[in-house]
Amino acid sequence: MYPGTHVSTHPDKLAVVMADTGQGVTYRQLEDRSVRLDHVLFDHGLRVGDSFALLSENSPVYYDCYWAALRSGRYITAINYHLSVDEMVYIMQDCGATVFVASATLADKAAEIVARVPGITLRLAVGGAITGFADYEAALAAASDVPFETQPAGLDMQYSSGTTGVPKGVRGALPARQVTEPGDLMIAVFAPMYGFDEDTVYLSPAPLYHAAPLRFGGLIHAMGGTDVVMSRFDPVAALGYIEQYRATHSQWVPTMFVRMLKLTEEERSTHDLSSLKVAVHAAAPCPVDVKQQMIDWWGPILHEYYAATEAAGITLIRPEDWLTHQGSVGRAGLGILHVCDEGDPDQGELPVCETGLVYFERDAMPFSYHNDPEKTRNAQHPLHDTWATTGDIGRVDEDGFLYLTDRRAFMIISGGVNIYPQEVENALTMHPAVYDVAVIGIPDPEMGEQVKAVVQVADGVVADDALAAQLIAHVKEKIAHYKAPRSVDFVDSLPRSANGKMVKGKLREHYAHAAAVASAGTASAGTAS
Repeated sequence: MYPGTHVSTHPDKLAVVMADTGQGVTYRQLEDRSVRLDHVLFDHGLRVGDSFALLSENSPVYYDCYWAALRSGRYITAINYHLSVDEMVYIMQDCGATVFVASATLADKAAEIVARVPGITLRLAVGGAITGFADYEAALAAASDVPFETQPAGLDMQYSSGTTGVPKGVRGALPARQVTEPGDLMIAVFAPMYGFDEDTVYLSPAPLYHAAPLRFGGLIHAMGGTDVVMSRFDPVAALGYIEQYRATHSQWVPTMFVRMLKLTEEERSTHDLSSLKVAVHAAAPCPVDVKQQMIDWWGPILHEYYAATEAAGITLIRPEDWLTHQGSVGRAGLGILHVCDEGDPDQGELPVCETGLVYFERDAMPFSYHNDPEKTRNAQHPLHDTWATTGDIGRVDEDGFLYLTDRRAFMIISGGVNIYPQEVENALTMHPAVYDVAVIGIPDPEMGEQVKAVVQVADGVVADDALAAQLIAHVKEKIAHYKAPRSVDFVDSLPRSANGKMVKGKLREHYAHAAAVASAGTASAGTAS
């Protein structure tokens, strides 16, 4: 299914609406605009398998581009506008886009990108002028509104969040079907699980350049519902939009839950949330106490899935199953789960309940990292080329439920013992003095690494040695003492991506650099003496 399916039944129904402004696009308009953009791309020489790119704040233009790609066998890459220009240039060069659609609100970044990427031959500006760009609306108006006779299914080509390093382009194989034909995995897996249909009103609080918000919005259009998009997440505003639009479904990340739980009782109880039937969460492990508090507040409507941009596989868990398997991210809904020794995966699968590297088995490798065959090979099991991993560590219990421990890249090895930062972060997240927290390993001359907590305190809290000692003691009350931070640093803010993921690579680089400078200073002092 696709937007054109619903034009004959409810052409004037809103397919997407911006929550804060009410700016909306009907199904008739979305069908017309995506057809016209398809013609613009074709007339510029783009064919099946070619790519184009979008740089924009949250806006309905995402779905012009998304459906133009999905009905033409092309790839659309939505670029994270929070990245540095160097990172954006890397993505533009890596994805091979020759057409670039950019919002005028990001004109300076867009202009710098095209100045450094000579392969961009068609530039279209949305919502205003950008020097060297043609007007997007004028281009659509001049294009044909007649759909092509054949409309092969395309895909989004997203870049991983880069929490552990340089973003990786994930390029899936194009589906062997027309956009009008059944076979979409998102529909097959998620629509029946969450009850998406034409009556769905879906609140989307996250940036659309991320895979899940973009794809779920497309899923809502495929089912004939309405996608209500927030310009940016704000905890009070989100509660208000649930009431205002009578949202039936929504999707969140755990950081958003934490922000809402830390609102005052008055702020939390002001709005009527009774329309909400399903609240989905994903993207990062959710601390057990955070999820339990959300269920106590919203009721047993919290559904969780575990997946990744790579779509190697999916696990799903309903609220009733989570209540009897607290901390789990569910059982396999796509692919077969395997857990292997993270240090030596070719030794075979680990027994039930033992922790290791999580793989999904599919009929074929479902993705590749664009222009990086080595990374693709590293994501495959050394003995099974249809088993893929995205680097997560976890265990599977006797009932087949998966429990995630952390990312392999984030693991701390202190005195030869593995410590997973997520467990320490979970112990600190809901402490009233903590607004945000990240736990990393830093160099230690004796232990190899030591556990460091980096904390942003809540408003009005004094960040001092006494608080650091209190937080360390708090962790020791909840988990094994050897896992507790050896030290706590206080910062004004932490590097989170706009979808709530902690960008630990930047933190680790900062501390590694500081350690290298300190080491160099010590060496210089030793030489001088």
